[in-house]
Amino acid sequence: MSTKKPSTPKSQMAGTDTLDRGNSNSKLQSLEPFRSDATGQALRTNQGVKVADNQNSLKAGARGPSLLEDFIMREKITHFDHERIPERIVHARGVGAHGYFQSYDNHSALTKAGFLRDPGKKTPVFVRFSTVQGPRGSGDTVRDVRGFAVKFFTDEGNFDLVGNNMPVFFIQDAIKFPDFVHAVKPEPHNEIPTGGSAHDTFWDFVSLQPESAHMVIWAMSDRAIPKSLRSMQGFGVHTFRLINAEGRSSFVKFHWRPTAGTCSLVWDEAQKLAGKDTDFHRRDLWESIEAGDYPEWEFGVQIIAEEDEHSFDFDILDPTKLIPEELVPITPLGKMVLDRNPDNYFAETEQVAFCPGHIVPGIDFSNDPLLQGRLFSYTDTQISRLGGPNFHELPINRPLTPLHNGQRDAMHRTTIDRGRAAYEPNSIDGGWPRETPPAAQDGGFESYNERIDAHKIRQRSESFGDHFSQARLFFNSMSKHEQEHIIAAYSFELGKVERQWIRERQVNEILANIDLHLAARVAENLGLAAPKKATVAARKTSLARSPALSQANLLPGHIKTRKVAILATNGVDGAAIDALRKALKAEGAHAKLLGPTSAPVTTTDGKRLPVDASMEGLPSVAFDAVFVPGGAQSIKTLSGNGVALHYLLEAYKHLKAIALHGEARELLHNLRLEADEGLILGADAKALKAFFAAIAQHRVWSREEKAKAIPA
Repeated sequence: MSTKKPSTPKSQMAGTDTLDRGNSNSKLQSLEPFRSDATGQALRTNQGVKVADNQNSLKAGARGPSLLEDFIMREKITHFDHERIPERIVHARGVGAHGYFQSYDNHSALTKAGFLRDPGKKTPVFVRFSTVQGPRGSGDTVRDVRGFAVKFFTDEGNFDLVGNNMPVFFIQDAIKFPDFVHAVKPEPHNEIPTGGSAHDTFWDFVSLQPESAHMVIWAMSDRAIPKSLRSMQGFGVHTFRLINAEGRSSFVKFHWRPTAGTCSLVWDEAQKLAGKDTDFHRRDLWESIEAGDYPEWEFGVQIIAEEDEHSFDFDILDPTKLIPEELVPITPLGKMVLDRNPDNYFAETEQVAFCPGHIVPGIDFSNDPLLQGRLFSYTDTQISRLGGPNFHELPINRPLTPLHNGQRDAMHRTTIDRGRAAYEPNSIDGGWPRETPPAAQDGGFESYNERIDAHKIRQRSESFGDHFSQARLFFNSMSKHEQEHIIAAYSFELGKVERQWIRERQVNEILANIDLHLAARVAENLGLAAPKKATVAARKTSLARSPALSQANLLPGHIKTRKVAILATNGVDGAAIDALRKALKAEGAHAKLLGPTSAPVTTTDGKRLPVDASMEGLPSVAFDAVFVPGGAQSIKTLSGNGVALHYLLEAYKHLKAIALHGEARELLHNLRLEADEGLILGADAKALKAFFAAIAQHRVWSREEKAKAIPA
């Protein structure tokens, strides 16, 4: 069954959209024929051939692999790959770090990949985190998907696991990737907005592509504004294969789980950080590694036996679907630790080149049509970005294994090849280099021997046809506060959309098919009529909820690496500061002392304490919690300091834990606040324990409604 996009009402066709047609008049076009207007024109290739199907790549059967002969897809993606130089078209803003991966055990029953068979070996890795939409100069904390790309430098060659912090994607077929990115990028007439999706072209596209519904609701959730890169999950997105020495294949989904727990910023906090510290995420990653708080993730897989490929109420090859952990638990394989910052941003983080096609023996692909297109696209785009096919010779990309083949010359060649034969087989150089037979272990790469018997066809598999069940599962699995944040995000984003019909289409044709309450709440916020019913019948599925999807269930249960601001001025209780610092150190957390200025403060017993920064220099959005020690003189000064009072109100608004020690409880009157489970009063060990417990909960969600009354 071919998947086609919904038709656009005639009232929304050519001649009615003055926002788009403002610069295209016939007189200007006759004077400057290079200006193009697509109104009324057929979709064609760059060679003038009319396109019959722009929704599906050419495959060997509806669920089979994509075919290299698909000149329409190759032309489209090739052009797309070369649209920007030299920065990446997507994932331009990134930050990277070095580290290692270590397997927990010998997983040879699952795969013959060497780095997963030796628990005693540390495999070097380089990881690059990124945002998708914005350019290199955009902000870290915008609402966006985050890239999570890992290059394993194994003894058998490089393996690149190029994923995101969300387990699904916006589209099902790679032929639609240029369309999606063109839609989400800043609008072409004014290059606005930077780093965000709250604009017409994005919402026009996704409201016409129901397959995007699941990924969009993830992007409208708190997952799109992570607290830090250290607290992000990572996903391989696609279904891959692992193959053992006996040739037995298992389908797998790759997962990264941070030991720091998974949590996010709140929206107001994310917006303020975008202005106050554009580099918030990259700074946090850098400083954590420098401080020895090495970020760590557990690497695991969901394993699906070949015979169970069709056992689910969704297609495991569909990249807009996840496999709920309640159906297939994650099997831990090993851990990754990032313990070294780059020496040079450009030479390492900017020049690192990832490609999903970089795999090693024991790992192979599935027929996921989005993955199939990515296997072509990434190498092509690196050739454009890095000046030719020798990007693998750059130090950050060079494998640990020696490189010998007949591929020579081209731009930026750094290897000086000896020998006269640049071909294989040869007899001039003794026949070297030679093929390595695919032996049981440590042999040459051999693709999985999958049987394909199908017609060449441009068609979407019928098993890819359910677009709303998992979006509904995601929404139903959220906690109450997470659901409210999703409603607010849709309302904010669609509120930026200028064209009314796009708002209506998203609410009535997408949100109503996910959840009528969600659609009604968003409609109310946009001044639209609430939809009465869904337009697509809901499918019966095996799960109504998946607790593993909610970040409320993914906290680590400790406060390791958390950061606490201590507000103080002259006359502060130094003993209280010492006690807090000692207690935080025991928990693996950190404190910074902040004063009205960067000048030292004097304690009640006359000691001078150097401060780490002023309260204006390190605002509350940079911390997880705030502590105000006692001391009558210090509290009197802080009570009359507008910056200090705003600091506390802002932390309260962002639902952070606050502890008022001793005389500091007098600040409650000035702030007109009441103590709660996260606003702790007291000067004893019991109060400190309650403070740490509140920090471990990440936010005081019970405070959220009350906090809305606090000025921004």
